[in-house]
Amino acid sequence: MTEFVTSADGTRIAYDRLGSGALAIILVGSAMNYRAFDPTTVQIATLLADQGFSVINYDRRGRGESGDAAEYAVEREVDDIAALLDVLGGSAALFGNSSGGALALWAAATPGVGERITKLALFEVPLSLEGEGDGGADLRAMNDLVAAGDRAAVVEYFMKDMPPQWLEGAKSSPAWPDMLAISHTLAYDEALLERAQHAPWAEQWASVTQPVIAMVGEPTVPIFPPAASALEAALPNARALVIDAAYHSVRPEVMAAQLGGFLTGHEELATFPEYPDEPEQQV
Repeated sequence: MTEFVTSADGTRIAYDRLGSGALAIILVGSAMNYRAFDPTTVQIATLLADQGFSVINYDRRGRGESGDAAEYAVEREVDDIAALLDVLGGSAALFGNSSGGALALWAAATPGVGERITKLALFEVPLSLEGEGDGGADLRAMNDLVAAGDRAAVVEYFMKDMPPQWLEGAKSSPAWPDMLAISHTLAYDEALLERAQHAPWAEQWASVTQPVIAMVGEPTVPIFPPAASALEAALPNARALVIDAAYHSVRPEVMAAQLGGFLTGHEELATFPEYPDEPEQQV
């Protein structure tokens, strides 16, 4: 049953709470996804609760049953996580999927919030490497498209660097109208990623000292392994590892097992292999 918590700016955030264990985790969704649109994360939440954890799966602002504000700021999404930490009694780990991983990092780096986050698990965060950003050009372009009301163009622009078949599949999916309805929130994800271009990672995330795992699947899209390796190098207590996943998708049982091991400290961390500059063409 959906519950609601009120964030610092008065926005109502919708969530499901599962389980009642002493160890808690908040699942931070990726671009586009929310509970009614993301059955994989719903299954991960259920499996983690079955393992004995307290779990919150929530709709990020502007999506699903959550409200929104007239203007977006990364800080407001961090406030949403702070409100959910209160629901859990004060502290929890975070699992950030894709661009949700960038939000998890900013929450962990925010004074007054980061100290309440026990661990960070990140999956394939699509960060541009240091020195390879676009100076905010993508964010400005997306905000212009949002202001123009061209919802399809917003989605197309956000997915421009992804395999073209992903966009084709989205357009042919029955869920395309739902994606268009929340397309403006893709600018939120772009803002989360763009902020990482503002300073060296080791500097801006120096306070993120809790244990971090930066996961990627194999095989996957070429941008993800270098970003995971860079996070491992930049963060004080991070490890990059490969899990059983492929092309930015996970199987719920695999991710739930990985997260459960990480939360309890019983996992065996995999070594992170060297990736060639030009991965072999997948057929």
